[in-house]
Amino acid sequence: MQNNDKTMEFMQIAMKYLPEAQQQLEAAGVELTMDNLQPFFSLFTKVMNEAYELGRADAAKE
Repeated sequence: MQNNDKTMEFMQIAMKYLPEAQQQLEAAGVELTMDNLQPFFSLFTKVMNEAYELGRADAAKE
């Protein structure tokens, strides 16, 4: 799978849970805007890429 394809899939997952995250952040008094979301999406993508590579390496061992 190409990196761009993975990134799109990861973003779709993030968008699926965005309303829940927004509710929890608002309950904690944190304003959620698209501007302040961008750094978190970048971090989320890095985490998901690393998790994907870890799973891929584990699968290759078996």
